[in-house]
Amino acid sequence: MSDDTVIHVESLSKTYDSGFQALSDVDLEIRRGEIFALLGPNGAGKTTLISVICGLVNASRGRVLVDGHDNVRDFRRARERIGLVPQELTSEAFSTVWDTVSFSRGLFGKPKDPRHIETVLRSLSLWDKRRNRLITLSGGMKRRVLIAKALAHEPEILFLDEPTAGVDVELRRDMWEVVRGLRDSGVTIILTTHYIEEAEEMADRIGVIRGGSLVLVEEKRELMRKLGRKELTLHLREPITRVPATLDGHRLTLADDGHALVYTYDGRHNGEDDQAGIAELLADLDAAGIRFKDLHTRQSSLEEIFVSLVRETT
Repeated sequence: MSDDTVIHVESLSKTYDSGFQALSDVDLEIRRGEIFALLGPNGAGKTTLISVICGLVNASRGRVLVDGHDNVRDFRRARERIGLVPQELTSEAFSTVWDTVSFSRGLFGKPKDPRHIETVLRSLSLWDKRRNRLITLSGGMKRRVLIAKALAHEPEILFLDEPTAGVDVELRRDMWEVVRGLRDSGVTIILTTHYIEEAEEMADRIGVIRGGSLVLVEEKRELMRKLGRKELTLHLREPITRVPATLDGHRLTLADDGHALVYTYDGRHNGEDDQAGIAELLADLDAAGIRFKDLHTRQSSLEEIFVSLVRETT
């Protein structure tokens, strides 16, 4: 375990009384100060993993260290370092924003600190709503209150379970800014999400979980470099009706009614292999008398990569 590891998960498994195995030998390290996105289809084990780390569900096997504290043997010290924002919008409907956030701080035995509560509310654009009862707030504002409650006791780690579920696009982007601000202040963020663009926009690293097992954990940029399919589109000077037989060795398809050729190559190869393949293609095109006027490249999105990974593990 490295010095910058804030959460260490080792050989974690969870089997419920029904016999259903929700987690199977999960190993994971979360780095201090990063945004880590956990992706996976429904029932993959995302919420169970978070619940075990937070001490809400007992593991069948394995262990979890939170900032060096075993979350079973030293539950209190481990748990006080964690803020958890659940997916469900459950709250005390008739309490005010100020009261419910202040009460959450007291649950962790923290002394009253109005200045900290004010700082949290202001950072989440809730200060003007501090006297409002929760029942009067919009869904987006209620979700911000959940984050404020989770931050009330000054945790070092924040878990966000589907933080923007049911939130419109504009509020979703506002929430992204809030989360980035928390990360910039030193809080480690772990989020689960169904929105692929959310992970692509925000995460430093991405974990993909399926069937209770971690399929992959990777730096976002490295993941896209290694697994992302790339396309080189060549816009031709003159249209062609078919790809010449001399070019059969390349993965080429006609597009735009014969006005373009699309060359597909796999980012799993290293950059030198890619460059050599493209250079060979261009030479063969020239030999075949095919001229192009423009070209551009496109790399597959994280969503396409995710779908590919899930298919591979089905």
